[in-house]
Amino acid sequence: MKRADFSYLGCGIGLRRQHYAEVLEHRPSIDWFEIVSENFMVEGGRPLAILDAVRERYPLVMHGVSMSLGSADPLNRAYLRELRALAHRVEPAWISDHLCWTGVRGRNLHDLLPLPFNDATLDYVARRIRMVQDVLERPILIENVSSYLTYRESTMPEWEFLARVAEAADCGILLDINNLYVNAFNHRFDADVYISAIPVERVVQFHLAGHSNLGTHLLDTHDHPIAEEVWALHERTVRRFGKVSTLIEWDDNIPALDELVKNADRARQLNEKIDGATDARSASAGAARRSPAAAA
Repeated sequence: MKRADFSYLGCGIGLRRQHYAEVLEHRPSIDWFEIVSENFMVEGGRPLAILDAVRERYPLVMHGVSMSLGSADPLNRAYLRELRALAHRVEPAWISDHLCWTGVRGRNLHDLLPLPFNDATLDYVARRIRMVQDVLERPILIENVSSYLTYRESTMPEWEFLARVAEAADCGILLDINNLYVNAFNHRFDADVYISAIPVERVVQFHLAGHSNLGTHLLDTHDHPIAEEVWALHERTVRRFGKVSTLIEWDDNIPALDELVKNADRARQLNEKIDGATDARSASAGAARRSPAAAA
């Protein structure tokens, strides 16, 4: 699985209940929407009616929070079948979930908990991702999560673990730039080293979000504006990976729709600016190679 297997969607926002009416009535200038899969894994009613109406107007992506890829529990086959049924209805551009665990012994802790970064965990999680992809009959993307602890059992850095899991499972990566920034601050590593270690061809989507700064550490809260430091990291990331489908993620204290659209516009303008500069450099290099002086 490579990024080239997926379409570039542009820059989108999360589909949130507060904006349903405005989205359907005014059709804002947004490229696509990401839905939280579990919010629509229902038998019927208004959520699915809204979803069908939005799907007629915009591309959709499904993003889950309950796959629990790293749990010691068996994969929840009933959940995966419901997810597959929703995907058949929605026809999303792709499906994503988190490289984490969310519960054990049948209990959902409703949090995205980090994994120990070692070979045993890598093999275990990669095998489970392949099983998920077999059930869903499509590749998935895995997202790096924010974390506030490390394990003594870890034997490799987070970026190596993420890259190797994606390669072993033959899946894509949803690179959350805010989570990367949060972890770099909390665990005192260089975010640019992380970026340079992730395989370009595996990254299909970016997330941009806000966090809370508590002084000694950052919390990935999705309830603040995107920090300028995260925007700066996003720019450096785009310079390495090129133009990647980007989502503005805001889950609490959700602002007016116009504010989210402005953030998506900012991300889109950055993508286009860097992509245009790259194209110009490529064209200039090609012209130099074809010129008589270059041949001489």
